[in-house]
Amino acid sequence: MTITDLKSQRDQMHRGFQLDGYVSIPDFFDSEEITRIRENKDRYVRDIVPTMPETEVYYDDKNDPDTLKQLQNMEKHDPTFFGAMLQPDSKLTMLAEICLDEAVVPKNLQYFNKSATASTPTPPHQDGYYFHLTPNLAVTMWIALEDVAPEQGCVNYVQGSHHYGMRAHGASGTLGFSQGILDFGIPNDLDNTKSFPCKAGHVIAHHSLTIHWADGNTSGDKARQALGAVYFAARCQIDERAKAAYQARLNAQLAEQGKI
Repeated sequence: MTITDLKSQRDQMHRGFQLDGYVSIPDFFDSEEITRIRENKDRYVRDIVPTMPETEVYYDDKNDPDTLKQLQNMEKHDPTFFGAMLQPDSKLTMLAEICLDEAVVPKNLQYFNKSATASTPTPPHQDGYYFHLTPNLAVTMWIALEDVAPEQGCVNYVQGSHHYGMRAHGASGTLGFSQGILDFGIPNDLDNTKSFPCKAGHVIAHHSLTIHWADGNTSGDKARQALGAVYFAARCQIDERAKAAYQARLNAQLAEQGKI
């Protein structure tokens, strides 16, 4: 998909995002683009990850590098390539602005993996719980780096759930997703769930209040690699004290568990 394509589909995408809480775009990145992203991801893991703070690198098994699960703030550690993906003239930034219909600020480029040998489900949650924003107005892009079949743990969304505010969250025990919705599973959740098996290059942009989750990877021989790009509406205010307190508690828990 080109910048021109995005501009021509702006109204349709914005309406879908506002109605459903997400917009799904196959082939947002073409095969050449996604190959280049994967190559740079491999370079990043090889050359940059060993230099990163342990609080930004999560493994399913800290002693097994093959179980790399999550990376935070890739754009800060590699501004030339991954930082460029979040620049004002990038396709991702334009999509974020289309979804929210206002100016945005890029906040985080993440890597997510569900390895074939050590993978747990991602609990149902709302990203906005982690963001500490007023108003809670943000968008996350989920970018498939490879084809994802249901058995690899495709992403599930509760359609329209962003209209009903923040649900109660509590400790999930899941590395990288420490909080989950406590009362998830009521009929409205299950009846409105949409699942997204996808091909490499597929992008799904969702609202910070949209409920989503993913099953574990049960394929036995395939990873499930993706990037996540987070944007806040420019007018949002961050409760820095609450955010710092949450992160400090989380880091202490992870250190106690031997995860970092």
